[in-house]
Amino acid sequence: MNAPAATGLTLYSRSGAAYRFDPGALCLELLTTGGPGPYRRYEVLHEPTDLADWAARSRLTPTPLLDISAAEAAEARRLRDALFRVVVTHTRGEPHPPDDLELLNAAAARPPLAPVLTPAGDRQWAAPSSGAQLLATVARDAVELLTGPFAHRVRTCAAGNCQLMFVDTSRPGRRRWCSMEHCGNLHKVQAARARRSAER
Repeated sequence: MNAPAATGLTLYSRSGAAYRFDPGALCLELLTTGGPGPYRRYEVLHEPTDLADWAARSRLTPTPLLDISAAEAAEARRLRDALFRVVVTHTRGEPHPPDDLELLNAAAARPPLAPVLTPAGDRQWAAPSSGAQLLATVARDAVELLTGPFAHRVRTCAAGNCQLMFVDTSRPGRRRWCSMEHCGNLHKVQAARARRSAER
C-alpha cells in the first residue's frame, strides 16, 4: 500500500495566496467548509458533490467512494454548524449547547465508514458508502477528540481575525497559529515592523 499523503488542507488567504492548514483532526477539517452565523458566507457544501469533494481533500485515506443524497448534504451542514458551536464552547471551557450535543451524538451513534481488506492486502472503505456513514465517522472523531488526551489542546488561532480551530499535537504544546505560512508569518512581519518603528 502506498504511504499516506501528508495531512492537511490547502486554504487561500484573502489575497488569494495558498497555504497549508493541518487542524490535526478530521472533525476540525469539516469546520473549514463554512459555519453558523457570520461564517455562512464561507459556505461550500451546497451540493452532494461538494461534500464528496471535501472528503477527497480530507485526511480520510484512501478516499471513500460515496453515494451522497441532497438530504445528507444538508445534514452535513447542520452537523458542521453544531460541531462548530460545540468546539467553540469547549475551547472556552463553557457548557456545550444541549441541542448541538444531541445532534452530534445522534450522528456518532450511526454506523460509520467500514474498512475492508482487499485481495492485494490494501485497506479500503466498503463501497459505496453513504453520506450518513461519512458524517458518523466525522462525529465519532469529534467525540474521540473532545474526550481524549488532546482535548485540552484544542485551540483557536491566536490571530485576532482568524477563527480556524486546531488541535495542538506538537510535543511542547505551544502551537499558536493555524499555519506558520499564513497567520504565523503575518505575526512575524507585524512584530518586525513594530520593532523597527520602536527603534526609529
